[in-house]
Amino acid sequence: MIGRLNHVAIAVPDLEAATATYRDTLGAAVSQPLELPEHGVTVVFVELPNTKIELLHPLGDGSPITGFLEKNASGGIHHVCYEVDDILAARDRLKADGARVLGDGEPKTGAHGKPVLFLHPKDFAGTLVELEQV
Repeated sequence: MIGRLNHVAIAVPDLEAATATYRDTLGAAVSQPLELPEHGVTVVFVELPNTKIELLHPLGDGSPITGFLEKNASGGIHHVCYEVDDILAARDRLKADGARVLGDGEPKTGAHGKPVLFLHPKDFAGTLVELEQV
């Protein structure tokens, strides 16, 4: 069902500093910051030959990243994102197998302009999983 790894998301307390580390210290190509108010985050994508790193920073008071950073002040891996061909078919199969889809269960538009869903970390070895339709 899952395809390739699309990205690994890292929540960061200082987006400018994290961007500079990947760009200047590690020599990676990084995107401009993109605000996603519907998700409560600002993101920067680090482009790698085989995948991407998504740097996440809270946007607004209700950001889901705020709570994560309160527990992990220096930041850390927030989620992994896998590609799927058909997000609704993947959702339905996962739900039938007992996996919990977060939110209302309906896909939202993600940072790449494609439908995404998040799966409960307790169902996936403690890892928050994002599915993105390609």
